Amino acid sequence: QVQLVESGGGSVQAGGSLRLSCAASGYTNRRYCMGWFRQAPGKEREGVANIYTGFSNTIYADSVKGRFTISQDNAKNTLYLEMNSLKPEDTAMYYCAARASYCRAALLATDFDYWGQGTQVTVSS
Repeated sequence: QVQLVESGGGSVQAGGSLRLSCAASGYTNRRYCMGWFRQAPGKEREGVANIYTGFSNTIYADSVKGRFTISQDNAKNTLYLEMNSLKPEDTAMYYCAARASYCRAALLATDFDYWGQGTQVTVSS
């Protein structure tokens, strides 16, 4: 059973930066698609970015392209999301997710099998 634990959320002013981390455990000997999603109050969960373990191919939502960077440290089984130039509309609960297969081009929450508990990001204007 894959377990995911996010950390690194917090409160920042617009234009600031945060780095989220997701520590993963319980992996089997296979590749996973790892993703970041977010959900603001009253809104649906939306995909932010994904990356296929062991590869460098990444996919980003248009709303974060050029500002957010997803990366992974396979030796530490840790996923990261570097967030720069943060905007108030980035305020949400951010979730780490894993899919026991390749990454699809679309960032769909329904494609992912395992989820963390979330970490809150609040951006003030």
